[in-house]
Amino acid sequence: MSAGESAARVGTRDLEDMRQARLDQDGIEELIGAAGECVFVFATADGWPAGVTMSYLHEDGVFWLAAVTDRQHARAVERDSRVGMVISNRGTGLPGRRMVRIKGRATLHRDRATLDLVLPRLAATLAPAGAEALQQLLDSPNRVLIRVQAVSYPQSHDSRKVAGDGRGGAE
Repeated sequence: MSAGESAARVGTRDLEDMRQARLDQDGIEELIGAAGECVFVFATADGWPAGVTMSYLHEDGVFWLAAVTDRQHARAVERDSRVGMVISNRGTGLPGRRMVRIKGRATLHRDRATLDLVLPRLAATLAPAGAEALQQLLDSPNRVLIRVQAVSYPQSHDSRKVAGDGRGGAE
């Protein structure tokens, strides 16, 4: 079977081999820029996987997320820097169904200099019309920032590359 026949088959006969439906780097960047929210994935103290939905700021290839010191996901980063993020286009207005899983290394930041630098930008990104009010809420005594540096993007999906937008049907 040729590459063309294999590509035509995705979504018409089965959904087994989805390699052709991956996002390219531009598509990943578009999704990250449009979404602003992720599921942040970490290991709990007893080793179980867990995730929380969080908003993020993405600048220069780095993700910034705000948390509170005693929350489970902040404590998890202190134990183990290996984290994941899952971002989808749900609610963004981007067509199709898109997602990316990010493997990353996280560090926790409590220092005043980093908070002063990042919190205003995070607030402006999350609430452009009310950035000052949000910044005041975020700048609480137990606030920490989680910095995630992406290591890789091991899974992604773009349903627009699948016949019938991934729900079956004609090409």
